[in-house]
Amino acid sequence: MSGQARMALCATAATLMAACALLPLVDQVSWFLQAAVLLAIQAGVGAAARRVPLARPLTVTVQALVTLMLLTLVFARENAFIGMIPGPDAFLRFADLLEQGTQDVGRYAIPAPLSDGIELMLVGGVLVIGLAVDVLAVTFRSAAPAGLPLLALYSVAAGLSDGAGGWVWFLIAAAGYLMLLLAEGRDRLSQWGRVFGGARRGPGGEPSGPVAPVRAGRRIGVVALGIALAVPLALPTMNGGLLDPAGTGVGTGSGGGGTISAVNPLVSLRDSLNVEEDRTVLTTRTSTGDLSGMYLRIVSLDDFDGTTWKPSRRNIVAVPDDLPTPAGLGPDIRRAEVRTRIAASDSYAQDWLPMPYPPSGVKVDGNWRYEPVGMTLVGDHGQTTRGATYEVTSLDVQPTADQLASAPEPPSALQREFTQVPGSLPGIVSRTARQITADAKNPYEQAVALQEHFAVTGGFQYDTEVQAGSGSQAIARFLRDKRGFCVHFSFAMASMARTLGIPARVAVGFAPGTAQADGTVTVGLRDAHAWPELYFEGVGWTRFEPTPNRGSTPTYTQPEVPSSIPDLPEASRPADTAPSAEPSTSASCADQDRRLQLCGGALPLDPGSSDDGGRPWYQTAGWTLLGVALVVLPLLPMLWRLRRRSVRLASAGHTGAAPPGALGRGRGGEGGGDGVAVTTLAVEPDERHAAEVAAGHVLAVWRELTDTAWDYGIAPDDALTPRKAAARIVRLGHLDDQTTRSVHRVAGAVEQVLFAPDPHAEAGLADEVRRLRGALRARAGRRTRIRAVLAPRSAVRAVWDLNDRWLAMKGRVATGWAAALARRPFGQQSG
Repeated sequence: MSGQARMALCATAATLMAACALLPLVDQVSWFLQAAVLLAIQAGVGAAARRVPLARPLTVTVQALVTLMLLTLVFARENAFIGMIPGPDAFLRFADLLEQGTQDVGRYAIPAPLSDGIELMLVGGVLVIGLAVDVLAVTFRSAAPAGLPLLALYSVAAGLSDGAGGWVWFLIAAAGYLMLLLAEGRDRLSQWGRVFGGARRGPGGEPSGPVAPVRAGRRIGVVALGIALAVPLALPTMNGGLLDPAGTGVGTGSGGGGTISAVNPLVSLRDSLNVEEDRTVLTTRTSTGDLSGMYLRIVSLDDFDGTTWKPSRRNIVAVPDDLPTPAGLGPDIRRAEVRTRIAASDSYAQDWLPMPYPPSGVKVDGNWRYEPVGMTLVGDHGQTTRGATYEVTSLDVQPTADQLASAPEPPSALQREFTQVPGSLPGIVSRTARQITADAKNPYEQAVALQEHFAVTGGFQYDTEVQAGSGSQAIARFLRDKRGFCVHFSFAMASMARTLGIPARVAVGFAPGTAQADGTVTVGLRDAHAWPELYFEGVGWTRFEPTPNRGSTPTYTQPEVPSSIPDLPEASRPADTAPSAEPSTSASCADQDRRLQLCGGALPLDPGSSDDGGRPWYQTAGWTLLGVALVVLPLLPMLWRLRRRSVRLASAGHTGAAPPGALGRGRGGEGGGDGVAVTTLAVEPDERHAAEVAAGHVLAVWRELTDTAWDYGIAPDDALTPRKAAARIVRLGHLDDQTTRSVHRVAGAVEQVLFAPDPHAEAGLADEVRRLRGALRARAGRRTRIRAVLAPRSAVRAVWDLNDRWLAMKGRVATGWAAALARRPFGQQSG
């Protein structure tokens, strides 16, 4: 493998290794396989263009055009000419996909579903970075600056993933960059000759290459990489290093001063609560007369890692006609059925369906899936709430304080799962929880004591201006500073409940909205809310409200006033509140719900879901290869001819004076190129080699001259001598005197190397061939000139070469079998 090919391979590998940092961002890896195929094609086009060779700017242009055609074939073939040549419609399609991708990046939690927009951004970004790396490292032969686009690719991925496992991806990306530098160093050192080659020798005693500097380069690179990772850890002024876990807070602060990192998934609730205009996102009409308990729940967060709460990854299934009874709800608990009709605005694109909890039935159009543990619905294949109208049947569960206080122990499996707390949780959290609940006699009283401490007696203040922080001490800082909003309170209470052995999770959604004169209820951005849910056997997951001045305090948390809600009347027929069907260009989910993790993508899609989603990667790869074949195959004759001309004329530049007597007629020996026989004298081996090389260069130039004439309509006649063949070309081409002299000079050089007793190789023959090509082109018609470039007649030699190689290979195989049979012992021979 040549040094340039090795560099191209290393550049592609380095790009893919850096792109691995993007894998955690989405829940599918098919995009990576697709990007790898397209990147390989892009690199192959660059390699072919450099072998022609094309000028560097032209090589970059060809790669960029092929990349655009590949992206068009994959993402916009329905809007392109013959499926891959982009036009105005294709560029509009790209713009729409990029806009969709930008919204999806802001809307989906990590790992996000692989929408078409996100896929275009990922694949297109990798191809752009790959093109930059290939141009810098291979085309312009400067690998060091190629680290900048690789660093950009890694940095974007690390920034979006909040540093999750960032050091692993950094090591992979750094290894790819180091490999690229070593490949460049090896290629450069190999051009210095034997100066550095004496440290190690091969089996035949010959130097095996520039080993010592390459080995030293590896060591230097590894040491430098280790220093880059380790030194920042030892310097306090650098705030850790690349191996130090990055803070997960979203705010601009460092995490001190009354901030809490645990609110990271829901920190944008503060932005919603502080909006200048409370935009309506949902409109509801319900059959219940008590709106205080009409919380619209979106998703439950039950995975707590000590820094943040997030939804667990669970399987989702098709939405059943009748949802099952909530886990833990016993038959002796009073309940009433409530029917609610909900209409989402066109500006509210939410991938989780807001519903009263617990739902018992849902009627909604679109691709929705059901998550049984949290009893939530999540959009499938890009389904959102934008403009949706749906009906939910839910249960108004009415437990009494006595029923909650006498609840038995929950199932052991459930208690183990929902009482887990990480070791990084500060000890003050559990100590404060025990102090607050010191007088409680059962889990119910402990839960009520926690709620009262946060909402009434603890001196906490509701403040939406609190910024997010970072670190495992976040909850401890909140308990100390006593300022925050709903997410701080719900996260802190749920964490404390778990330290007391009470199963707990956090629910996210909307607090009860504002009743209107027409009987509807409007829910705005400022109603965004989070609250803890605690589990009690016999009742199930039960809402608590620790946030002061928000929502409503459940009556069952007040032991002195038992719950006595009357039976609800039959549901009235809901009014038709279908929203406008016109699409909106805005999406409130973009800034708000990305951090809330409310936009879907947090749960894996069920493998049995509908098959109308994205294309399989192998289908995309097949279409891509087909498109590339449709473009490349017609150009193969031209590319082959350009390559062959470049090699032949470049070889003429190496033609110099051969040793006296080295070229001539004598003992037969094959040499040269293009199938022309070269004879050499019985001279010293080095002189013989020089003679064969020089003769091969001269004959290659002669073959290029005859093929150039062939491309412009003058077919070769191999029966003629070089002198007569030159005269024929001059006659049929109607050449001027200067060009005639050039043709005869090349023919004379051929006769010198073949027949002269003391021949000498002439220099400057390549210029004579270029002069002939220019003269023939000037005299040819337009059609002949186009054919000479796009479909040269001499390209048929490629087929002849393949046939000759095939016959030669068959001959070698047959000879090898015959030799093997001949070496077998007599008794084992067949026959």
